[in-house]
Amino acid sequence: MFSPISSIIHNKRVVPVVFLAPFMIVFLVFKVYPVILAVIMSFQNFQGVQSQEWVGLANYQNVFQLVRFNQAVTNTTVYTVGTLLILIPLPLVLAVLLDSGRVVQSTLFRTLIFLPALTSLVVAGTVFRLILAEDGFLNLFLSSTLGISHPRWLETAELALPSLILVATWRWTGINILYFNSGLVNIPRELYEAAAIDGATPIQMFWRITLPLLRPTTLFVVVLSIIGGYQVFVEPFILYTGGGGPGDGALTMALLIYRTAFTSFNFGTAAAMGVILATIIFVFSLIQFRFFGVFRSEG
Repeated sequence: MFSPISSIIHNKRVVPVVFLAPFMIVFLVFKVYPVILAVIMSFQNFQGVQSQEWVGLANYQNVFQLVRFNQAVTNTTVYTVGTLLILIPLPLVLAVLLDSGRVVQSTLFRTLIFLPALTSLVVAGTVFRLILAEDGFLNLFLSSTLGISHPRWLETAELALPSLILVATWRWTGINILYFNSGLVNIPRELYEAAAIDGATPIQMFWRITLPLLRPTTLFVVVLSIIGGYQVFVEPFILYTGGGGPGDGALTMALLIYRTAFTSFNFGTAAAMGVILATIIFVFSLIQFRFFGVFRSEG
């Protein structure tokens, strides 16, 4: 005879629910519930636990009237576009080269390029503060090789975003190479062999075989880069000791949300900013899905 417990364990409908229950509970409590709470809070004058007043769309109107918010949106968008222009083509080309078999000790190169992703952002930000200082390693290199006089990377508003993009390039290139490598592994080698027999050059094989078949991987990397770009927080916070940089040149949306919530204690406005940020990420992600033809019907 089966006991009630054993009958439940052997029930094909119950077992998946039991295994999924811990994840679903954590997901609902720590992901879904905070999102719902943030949306509700964005319609309230939320100054504390006891100070909650429904104000409708007033928080959103205040947000769009803030000069610093417009500056933060512009900075974050420029940063995201800058990272996309570097962190998509550069890792893709490097991944193709490492996968081509023409690079000696390619495994060693993959390991070395991936190491920055394992470094703590706090440590990386502190190190780059030393590298980008006026008498830091980067300026010494530029002055000795290119004759460029010491740019003030951390003191000039125009150089704030390039500094952040430089940090992002150093940190995330290895991760994206890993993503593209995983996509390259799934491309049948017979396609390259057949193309080589037909006289195709490596560049032609890259454009006609590699890029089309890497479309799902490229979409994945692009969407992740957009999400990461618009959510950037730690880099400017550490690089500029509290964030913002000179003239708010490195002020990002996530950083402004943090300041609004935990410095000004205006949680309703901060929640409205968070909803706007989530909407921007969602819209750009949908655009990418449409651009890569995800919603295109087969046949």
